[in-house]
This record gives sequence, structure tokens and C-alpha cells, in this order.
Amino acid sequence: MPITARTSTAPASSTRKLAAAAATLPLLLGLASCAGSSDAAGGSSDPVRIGVVGASDPYWETYEEAAADAGIPVEIVDFSDYAQPNPALSEGELDLNQFQHIVYLAQYNVAADEDLVPIGSTAIYPLGLYSTKYDSVDAIQQGDTVAVPNDESNLARGLLVLQSAGLVELKDGGSIFSTLDDVDESASKVKVTTLDAALTATSLPDVAAAIINNDFIQDAGLTAADAIAEDDPSDPNALPYVNIFAARAEDKDDPTYAKLVELFQDTTSVTDGLVENSGGTAELLKTPVSELEASLTEVEADTKAHEG
Repeated sequence: MPITARTSTAPASSTRKLAAAAATLPLLLGLASCAGSSDAAGGSSDPVRIGVVGASDPYWETYEEAAADAGIPVEIVDFSDYAQPNPALSEGELDLNQFQHIVYLAQYNVAADEDLVPIGSTAIYPLGLYSTKYDSVDAIQQGDTVAVPNDESNLARGLLVLQSAGLVELKDGGSIFSTLDDVDESASKVKVTTLDAALTATSLPDVAAAIINNDFIQDAGLTAADAIAEDDPSDPNALPYVNIFAARAEDKDDPTYAKLVELFQDTTSVTDGLVENSGGTAELLKTPVSELEASLTEVEADTKAHEG
């Protein structure tokens, strides 16, 4: 079974591309019946199953308690990497997930020919560059190797962070679709290698630095404050990197799910825990769903055009 309850994690995946993740869908077919369901009055007959990466973060337990107090039983389902929660949601093994930004969701939808949708925002996080060998970007040596996540959205974003830090040059200035092929090696200071997002943190002893998603920086004994470079989440162009609750398209107007988003956004003990867990870097957001949907539509169209 590709997922587990809170006390354990799903097996690590070596999936490199989102399209390959779609191939795991048949494994989930027999599990759809265990997902929660809601009634028209906004109640829930079974626990609402929400997939996350990092269920051990304390604010998820706080969130479960807040939802229970509101009369909505919730089960947080833990995944060890990013490739699994969307296929699980598509096949009905989950009711919702909350682990990704809009770019990641758009690229999954296009690759897997799915129509998952955002139903609410949580926060936006800077993406940071970390090192256990150097205290600053300037100390990184010519020809050193830097690791970045290998999933498409975080690979591109990580390369843009490296470019802003002066470590690489990207052809045509870079974009949300940049890959290693877009790195101008002759003009770049470092070599770039890709790893599963869950492994970039543990790779630090073997590389000069690594782009590490917030979910995994604690794995390296670091905090967000240890980043030696990062992007700017307050940039108006950062909307595609807003983290979201996602649902199946047919469930986008479900009143129970809308209430769960509202509880997440408005429960101070939850949001304070989220910010604390991010090392104070997360910027909480209540972006209108219409703006999230418009951004998803735009990024999906750009993704299709780019791949076409």
C-alpha cells in the first residue's frame, strides 16, 4: 500500500517525472472505497482523508483536533515524497491533499491528464539553498556540485534560485520550465545535479550545497534561517508557487472541504504552528479561489504549449 497512517511513512519513491507517477494509479484502484465522504449539510460520515508530506509536523495534529471540535473527523495521511499524493487523490484514496504549489499541480494535471483543482491557499514558502560546507554563496568554489530537486516545478524554481545567487546562468534568462539543458555550463560557476526532493537534504555531505524544500530541511539538522540564498515569496510573480489544498474537480464546491480550508486558515494555533515549523519564513495567504484557479489554468496552458 503506497500510504500509511500518521505513525509511519510511505515508501520512498524514485519517480523522476510526474508522468511516471501516473503509472502508479492502477495500484490504488482497490483502495478508493476507504476515502471519506461528506453529506450535503456539511457533515462527514467518515474521516476526511488529507494527504500531506510531513505529517509529523505538530500543526497537523492541532489541525485534526480543531476539525474534530468543528464536527469534522479528519485523518492525516503521510507520504514520504511528492510523487504519491496526487495519484492517490485522483483515484479516490484521498479526499484532499495539501503539500504542493500551483506549478506542481499544473504539471501533474498535464502529465497525467487529470483535473485536480485548488480549493484554498495556505502559505507561500521561500525555496532555499543550504550548505554544511560553506557559510555563504561567495565561498562556493568554481566547479563545485550543487544539488536541486528533480521534480519539474522545483527543479526550475531551484535553478532560478541558483541563477539569482550568481551560481549558474540559464539560457534566455530561465523560466518555470527550465531544466538542466538550459544551464549554460561555460558561463556557470557550479555543476548542477538532480535528486529526489526528499534526498537533497541528506546529500549535503556529498555536495557543496543543495536546494532543499521546507518539508525536508529538518532532515539535515537545519532550519530555514540557515539558508545561504533563497527566492522572494513576496514577489507578485510568485502566485504560481502558493501552496494549496487540492481536490478532485467534482468536489471543488463540497461544503465540508471548504470548511476545512477555512479552519486551516483561521485557526491561530494551526497557522502559528505552520509558521514556526517553517522557521518563520512562511507567508500566510488567503488567496481567492478564483485567482488560484486562474493561475492553474494559465500554468497548465503554458505547460501544454511548452511541451507541444
